[in-house]
Amino acid sequence: MAPTLESVAPTLFTACNALPPGGRIFLGAARRKISRLSFPPPRVRTASRAVRQSGAALLAAMLTVTLVATFAAAALWQQWRSVEVEAAERARVQSAWMLTGALDWSRLILREDARSGGADHLAEPWAVPLNEARLSSFLAADKNVANADDNEREAFLSGQVSDLQARLNVANLIEGNTVSEPALASFRRLFELLGLPVQQLNALARELLLASQAGGQGAGEGVAASQAAVTSLTPLMPQRVDQLVWLGLSRETLAVLAPYITLLPTRTAVNLNTASAEVIYASTPGLEMADVQKLVAVRERSHFRTLADASRQLSGPVNRFAEGQHSVASRYFEVRGRLRLDQTVVQERSVLQRDGLTVRTLWRERGVVTDWPAAVARP
Repeated sequence: MAPTLESVAPTLFTACNALPPGGRIFLGAARRKISRLSFPPPRVRTASRAVRQSGAALLAAMLTVTLVATFAAAALWQQWRSVEVEAAERARVQSAWMLTGALDWSRLILREDARSGGADHLAEPWAVPLNEARLSSFLAADKNVANADDNEREAFLSGQVSDLQARLNVANLIEGNTVSEPALASFRRLFELLGLPVQQLNALARELLLASQAGGQGAGEGVAASQAAVTSLTPLMPQRVDQLVWLGLSRETLAVLAPYITLLPTRTAVNLNTASAEVIYASTPGLEMADVQKLVAVRERSHFRTLADASRQLSGPVNRFAEGQHSVASRYFEVRGRLRLDQTVVQERSVLQRDGLTVRTLWRERGVVTDWPAAVARP
């Protein structure tokens, strides 16, 4: 055991008393300094060191827990993201197949209608809209579907087939390499009826003619000259109605025009059995709106089988409806489908062309609607 200050102090004091006077003075001063010294006991130093070590261990434990929690949260988020991506992909594929089946069903209905022949009117099966219905109700005859688990996701389908020849065709504005005056007059009547600026119609016809000429260039001796005439400012030929803003129509004007116009690959006639009163009025020069309303009322009781049947309902000239501008049958149809899976609504729009018993799809577009309650309520 090491000696301490208290144990050696008496011995030092006795030695100091035995020294001569001068040595006592020196050692007295040393004794006073030694008495003022105090050393902490070894136990106090050991306890302080233990406290410091325990604090460092606690800090290391907290850091370890934080790192483990961070890694666990990141792994959990990655797992959740993978599940959500897989669920969204599965819903997308399921929706695509269901809407494709609905489109094939519409094509079958139009083909069976063509098999019966005659005029196309709003009392035929293709014109009846399908209100939102549970998809399993269409497959109830299948025993596999009947025995399906009740916990499976329910799908609701709705849709409608409409006649595109019930509208004015923008493609009718171009005839050959010039603007068709009869078609331009029809659109002018429609613009005036709807209160739209006619200046935008003139710009539409002019830009549409330029786009048609640029897109219709073919091989021949004048290819180089034609290509030289085409500049970077020449508009592209639109393929959809909403693309008509390229040709001078404002979005506000297009929103008003949309229910009454269409854009098809070829020139078409207006079907008097399916067209609205505004379209019939615009497409028939010299016809008053009162006569159009009378014609629509007669059509609701019995459709027109020929153009002569429609002409007989009006007073005045015998042939009020021209063969190239009006008809009682249609070749182009639009199919709109809406599928609801849980909180997701997917809409699809397709354009079909029917030639005899052949019904082919010209184009399709599909999109997801986020505000599905408003989408379901929309007609």
